Amino acid sequence: MADITDNGTDTAKSPPRKSSWTYIGPGIVVAATGVGAGDLVATLIAGSKFGYTLLWAAVIGCVVKISLAEAAGRWHLATGRTLFEGWRSLGRWTTGYFAVYVVVWGFIYGATAMSSSALPIVALFPEGPGLKTWAVITGLVGLVFVWFNQYAVFEKVMTALIGVMFVVVVYVAIRVTPDIGASLAGLLPVLPDGSLLYTLGLIGGVGGTITMAAYGYWVNAKGWTDSGWMKVMRLDNRVAYLTTGIFVIAMLIVGAELLHASQIALTSGDKGLVDLGEILEERFGATTAKLFLVGFFATSFSSLIGVWHGVSLMFADFVERWRLDREGVPADEGTAGEVAAGTRERSVPFRAYLLWLTFPPITLLFLDQPFGLVVVYGVLGAFFMPFLALTLLWLLNSARTPAEWRNGVLSNVMLAAGGLLFIVLCVQQVRDLPW
Repeated sequence: MADITDNGTDTAKSPPRKSSWTYIGPGIVVAATGVGAGDLVATLIAGSKFGYTLLWAAVIGCVVKISLAEAAGRWHLATGRTLFEGWRSLGRWTTGYFAVYVVVWGFIYGATAMSSSALPIVALFPEGPGLKTWAVITGLVGLVFVWFNQYAVFEKVMTALIGVMFVVVVYVAIRVTPDIGASLAGLLPVLPDGSLLYTLGLIGGVGGTITMAAYGYWVNAKGWTDSGWMKVMRLDNRVAYLTTGIFVIAMLIVGAELLHASQIALTSGDKGLVDLGEILEERFGATTAKLFLVGFFATSFSSLIGVWHGVSLMFADFVERWRLDREGVPADEGTAGEVAAGTRERSVPFRAYLLWLTFPPITLLFLDQPFGLVVVYGVLGAFFMPFLALTLLWLLNSARTPAEWRNGVLSNVMLAAGGLLFIVLCVQQVRDLPW
């Protein structure tokens, strides 16, 4: 007989003896959230410039992300504590960084996510409302959906969206007829002239956002709260980044076959996918183009509701930990069980952050983004992935983690390599900001 937690999640009284595909869920959520429209455009552009040559970088990127997300999930399950509790144990500086980051990042990301979700709708219905109107509508739909549904329903909708994404992206890759020989050759590490930044971006960029930190929270929201679920979590995580890898490879194929040979340039940013829709219509007809735009919407909207849910969970945990600190209450017990019970999803801070992600960003849809805010957003965002990788390396090699679940050599190598990679990308992102 199964227990039903308050958030509607069906969980066994005890963890399964072995991992099973039937338990997979949080990995699908993190894959759907982490791969946004901008990531797909970046991959397309890499394929259009270098063909299949950088395919190996996409594969390495998936391995790095598997290691990083596994570390976040392992912390939650091994300690019974959330990731923010771990950060807080490293010192008050983590609280200061996260507080500024989550406020500024949420303000600008909200507008970006709404615009990205609106673009394919405008392309599908050019005679309908304009971009800003659709952007507001998608933001409000995301708000209402996350506000009134908890993890179990959220996971089902995310699974449906990633199913649409998967079918569409793979279908388009098959339609452009991949060169199997060239794609296999692309698995050999090669760096063409001018490809270094594209290579680093493929390894570190696709699916690499704050949602990787949210993975542990989704693991808990699923009802997995202790180390008995470790094997299930690891299978779930591998499925997530295998799925992400297929997305990346499929988009590289499209870039290599459809754009590279013809030297067609795409608009940078999310609008590049609208350009691709027009190119697909010219080559394969209106049906393929419209199907692609539906997949574009699934990609963007899944990222929107994923952030609305996952980062709001993190913010609610942050506020609760801050409140307890102010009251001088020691962290004697972990809070993973509270996340599993749905307590965080019903909390005032969770819903307050949902409102913050939705309503203040609407003003940015009607105004040019303030220069100073863009710079602060860029700097804080660039530092997040190094912050995540290096703090996980710290936490999982210390006495804060039970000895059985501390990092082994492979985990340390992967997290350290990921941290160094993200530092290089951080420096490059900061240099590229419009100072």
